[in-house]
Amino acid sequence: MAWRSSQCGRPNGGVFHNHILILKLEFSKQHELFLTVTHSLKYFYAASSQVSNFPEFVVVGMVDDVQIIHYDSNTRTAVPKQDWMKKVIDDDPEYFKRSTRIFTGQQQDSKNNIDVLKQRFNQTGGLFMFHVLLSVLQSLCLSGVHIYQVMYGCEWEDDTDDVYSYRQYAYDGEDFISLDLKTETWIAPKQQAFITKQKWDNNKARTVYLKNYHTRICPKWLKKYVNYGRSSLMRKDLPSVSLLQKTSSSLVTCHATGFYPDRADLFWRKDGEELYEDVDRGEILPNHDGTFQMSVDLKISSIAPKDWKKYDCVFQMCGVKDNVITKLDKSMIRTNNGKTEIRRDEGDKNTCNFLQ
Repeated sequence: MAWRSSQCGRPNGGVFHNHILILKLEFSKQHELFLTVTHSLKYFYAASSQVSNFPEFVVVGMVDDVQIIHYDSNTRTAVPKQDWMKKVIDDDPEYFKRSTRIFTGQQQDSKNNIDVLKQRFNQTGGLFMFHVLLSVLQSLCLSGVHIYQVMYGCEWEDDTDDVYSYRQYAYDGEDFISLDLKTETWIAPKQQAFITKQKWDNNKARTVYLKNYHTRICPKWLKKYVNYGRSSLMRKDLPSVSLLQKTSSSLVTCHATGFYPDRADLFWRKDGEELYEDVDRGEILPNHDGTFQMSVDLKISSIAPKDWKKYDCVFQMCGVKDNVITKLDKSMIRTNNGKTEIRRDEGDKNTCNFLQ
């Protein structure tokens, strides 16, 4: 498992796949893409030892990639991270007190688990490279530092009502053990996890409880959260778009920032047709305010000045009727200072025929 840097902010690789707002794409006979949005509820636990100026235990809960609850060993209190989460108290006055009790218990369990894992891996110190939870810390290489992580949650498709769930554990930046809900058994990729696998496989009552949580309780709460935060989670914010260039001969970058949600695409066109050559797409990255940004480069060295007017950059967001069009115009390219044209093409309707 490897956690991306703070610029990326999402799990990538290993058992900890990206389970947030998965975009399921299906090709029709006309090769068009149709989008199904999957809502997600995910919890991260991170317990650490000998990390200076950082809580020994942190819990973060997220709905659709938006943080909704936080707990750490310094405050020892579960607190809402979105205003709409306070609506939970109206239906369940004991919600945050109960969450605090649960997380406090998990804090002690996680501390004990680190001690057990140190013995399993015969660790009394040494150098360890790891990536920590939710980009709170950058990659470090410290003596005696250990990180124990848990990620669990569920996904729900509101159109089909299908549910997918997961529960995974990692130690010092590597997968340790995960639950296979179909077979109701545990998967142990490391020899040191085999003892845990045997113990948990034999604990049928715990497995039944976890399966019930992941298939019934988790989706039930996810639906509640989506309903509580619908006005925020289901909003659509269009971006500001800029054309950027380092030198007159370098690539022109079309950069869109401030959009929400991340179900969007950005691409270059010539004469109204999408370009697939001489372009370089960047990935969608989160901003610190919860919105997103992305960019796509265009190689212009072979484009004659008289043909520039044939090119434009298009931002599309599924569910938004009109695209945001930015013409390739030398006067609009921003170097150290400059302006960027942003306008909607009323005749170019968004049919969601996008996504990489």
